[in-house]
Amino acid sequence: MIYITAIHLSGGTKHEHIETVRWENSSTRKTGESSKQGIVSWLEESEENTAGVRSGTSYVRVGVVKASPPYIRTYANGVWTDNLLALPRF
Repeated sequence: MIYITAIHLSGGTKHEHIETVRWENSSTRKTGESSKQGIVSWLEESEENTAGVRSGTSYVRVGVVKASPPYIRTYANGVWTDNLLALPRF
């Protein structure tokens, strides 16, 4: 699993405007930066590829919204949430 730690927005302030994310691999502690399309493709590539946003001692899962173009958003208890938009910006 990777945890998204920061976002970069372009052209607006909604989830659709997330252009790039910073992340940390929970197993290796490796960090990196990926485009929105890169994260969408990675998540759709395999069910084993998972992403989340830390929320205290737990996390909220990141999913792909099937729009045109697709984008990422957190999903908790069957509801799309705004955890990504609460992350630091870069």
